[in-house]
Amino acid sequence: MKKIYTIPAIILLMGAVFTSCKKILEVTPQSQITEQVYFKNETDFEPYVVGTYTSIRSFANTILYGDERSGELINGSNSRLSTAWSQILSPTVGAINYNAQYKAIGNVNLLLNKIEPFNFSSPANKNRLKAEALCQRAYTYFLLVRIIGDTPLMLQAITDDNVPLLPRAKATDVMKQIFTDLDLAISLFPEKTYVNKYRFSYGAAQALKAEAKLWSAKVLGGGANDFNDALTAATAVEGTGVSLLPNFKDVTTTRANAEVIMSAYYNRDETGANYGLNALPFLTAISNASNLDSIAYCLTSVNGQGGYQISPQSRQLFSGLSSDKRLPYTYIVERQGTTLKSAWITKLPGTKYPDDRVSDNDIIMWRLADVYMMEAEAYAGLNNTSQAIIYLNKIRLRAGDGNYTGATDKATVERAIFDERGREFFFENKRWYDMVRFHYGGTINAYTYVPNLVGKTTPLFWPLSATVLAANKNLTQTTGY
Repeated sequence: MKKIYTIPAIILLMGAVFTSCKKILEVTPQSQITEQVYFKNETDFEPYVVGTYTSIRSFANTILYGDERSGELINGSNSRLSTAWSQILSPTVGAINYNAQYKAIGNVNLLLNKIEPFNFSSPANKNRLKAEALCQRAYTYFLLVRIIGDTPLMLQAITDDNVPLLPRAKATDVMKQIFTDLDLAISLFPEKTYVNKYRFSYGAAQALKAEAKLWSAKVLGGGANDFNDALTAATAVEGTGVSLLPNFKDVTTTRANAEVIMSAYYNRDETGANYGLNALPFLTAISNASNLDSIAYCLTSVNGQGGYQISPQSRQLFSGLSSDKRLPYTYIVERQGTTLKSAWITKLPGTKYPDDRVSDNDIIMWRLADVYMMEAEAYAGLNNTSQAIIYLNKIRLRAGDGNYTGATDKATVERAIFDERGREFFFENKRWYDMVRFHYGGTINAYTYVPNLVGKTTPLFWPLSATVLAANKNLTQTTGY
């Protein structure tokens, strides 16, 4: 299983095949290598699907879109935050060039096109591979919808020089395709419990569907029907054998544990470091700390770059919750004598080896706590706050904070859910997406909640880069830029 993301031959082949599919459908691809040579036997499909997970791992490991704009982070001693954190975005500054996303979609489209004519010795294996590919496409399109809203919808395999220059499809239409792909995948998975937590499964497909339905309900105005669909999908996840870990400290440091639905795999000397690399401080920056032995630090800035700290706003979410069991595994305040200094992130602490600490924790994409919070959010959206509080309490009780005792009106409960997500999923690459969703749902105003958005009119969606627009005259810029 550890080799899932390290298949150089497949990765190099896919790179050769799709390198020219850069800047989304704007240039001529050279896909005939795979078209004519690669898909000749049933055994060709498994390694190809495994190879395509390199893109999923890369997307899961990019906090630019899921976290940097959210206000969760501030600069550390060795700043790593981008202009997106400052909410400075334009077609030439901080804009998205979605080459990588459409390359991934092109890989999946080709697989789906080529797998159909083959008779597999195991029909179940064929169905599983198709389901995984459909989930990868749905995941990538959902990523794009959350980043730029309307996005080109490419479903055909690119197997010759005729590359369509597509306009942006409405986000609602892209979401319809996402749900079509997920529903088909859900029907194809031969197992309802887990085969591999580093690959898409029935449970991961349902978790992705629940999350996408919440987005559709709030951001795209789908309302009650989407909230109910989210609940149906979340309930299906609960039946796949996952369970909350009793100790929060084990959630992000124990690989493929009972709470995990799907993760991106990391391991030293095999897949490199994850985004936690930017949060770990290095020794020379904190050498005067009087609580040095309590800080997870690296010896050099090669393995820990000290670029991020937890923001005051995220720390404030724990105000009055001094016994919250998540606190030690969220951040630690550096002390120099009696002076409080930097607040270093302790989630994703990596592994301490004899030579140095390395950021090699798996990146969790979905876990059961997330699904419980999705259920709380969906019930609150349906104005069933009593049921929402039941799911909210599942998370609060593990954290040691006791049952929720606040007001039970819809607005108050939704804010409690939003704040709880901020505590539970800090630095798990979810906060910006949460903010956009709860902004459109009316729980918060992102332009007053996010410190660097105050006084600005920067749209919540990203602009397309000038190079993308120049290469495809059928595209229009994101509204507001």
